[in-house]
Amino acid sequence: MLDPRRLRAEPEVVAAQLARRGFAFDLDRFAGLEAARKDIQTRTEQLQAERNQGSRRIGQAKSRGENAAPILADMDRIKAELGDNEKRLDALQAEVEDFALGLPNLPQAEVPDGRSEDDNVELRRWGRPRAAEGMRDHADLGEALGLMDFAAAARITGARFTVLRGALARLQRALTQFMLDVHTREHGYEELYVPYIVNAASLRGTGQLPKFGDDLFALKNQGGDQDWRLIPTAEVPVTNLLRDQIVDAGQLPARWVCHTPCFRAEAGAAGRDTRGMIRQHQFEKVELVQAVLPEHSRQAHEELTAHAEAILQKLDLPYRTMLLCGADMGFAAARTYDIEVWLPSQGRYREISSCTNFEDFQARRMLARYRTADSKKPELVHTLNGSGLAVGRTLVAVLENYQRSDGSIEVPAVLRPYFGADLISPPT
Repeated sequence: MLDPRRLRAEPEVVAAQLARRGFAFDLDRFAGLEAARKDIQTRTEQLQAERNQGSRRIGQAKSRGENAAPILADMDRIKAELGDNEKRLDALQAEVEDFALGLPNLPQAEVPDGRSEDDNVELRRWGRPRAAEGMRDHADLGEALGLMDFAAAARITGARFTVLRGALARLQRALTQFMLDVHTREHGYEELYVPYIVNAASLRGTGQLPKFGDDLFALKNQGGDQDWRLIPTAEVPVTNLLRDQIVDAGQLPARWVCHTPCFRAEAGAAGRDTRGMIRQHQFEKVELVQAVLPEHSRQAHEELTAHAEAILQKLDLPYRTMLLCGADMGFAAARTYDIEVWLPSQGRYREISSCTNFEDFQARRMLARYRTADSKKPELVHTLNGSGLAVGRTLVAVLENYQRSDGSIEVPAVLRPYFGADLISPPT
């Protein structure tokens, strides 16, 4: 959520910044809400002053033995109007909050302007991509091995699900374990296990609600009074560890890594990547989350991105890192780097991780704060997250980049201690 003080002080500046994201800030509606709020607050203050003055007049009238009935009648009128004003103000504040919850984050100054992903800026590349000619895609490779079963998943559940068998199930497990070990042993993250079901407050805190409700899977009649949803990413439960908390500044930075399944309705992705494992309703990620002091968040963003890139380097998978333009960033992002891995079958790079600095946008929604030894009041933390990496897409990249002409798959050297072999061979 944006700082309400800044919204009130410089709405035109905020509107100009949001326009860089392609978002039209409704200045007229905001001005109307603010004017109504000020009118009610001004009238409420007047009534409170009249009430205080009336209380004194009642006391004076009684002390002089005068009839206080007219004053008491006027006090009843003031009390009734104050009650009406309180209801009007509550309703107006709810409308203001709904309006504010619909505003995306402001982009950092370095974020390029643009209208689509075509305007993203390439920052760097690593590795040498394999030529696309003659390369089979991961779905063909997996089905030919007899280890990737889309038909069975469709019978069990429906489209956009996959059953992995044997060596590919083991390879996915090896990738997950490898990522967790690198991030905990080399990058200093604390490993977490969290619920895969969260409440609506948690989703509001990280920015998925109310805007992206259609992309979430809701659990009906299972939580009683709870509004429960399946997590779209570990970012939600992990970041919400800080919700309504005040931590000592000495506890920051906090670095957490968490492996979870992720569940997404893909409501806006009709017709996209319907073949294979690129875009699924259920997939797995190893997620990196950081909470830092505001003055450290830019450096932390570079470090977190490097931690995700390190996994691809160790796997010897070619990739490039992109700085997203304003229009292509996520709702809560102030700045995002997308890491895109090379897929030979497509002859192009595809996203495998988004590493984002949210600044205090999520923290304000969650009331996630820190306190220093000499501070008079707590301040908002800055939060960051990124995939380190998306496990399914990494599996796809390994299959395609390590394929051999006979249909076998070479196992990357760093995975062999986890996998237990150096080759996945086709059936004979």
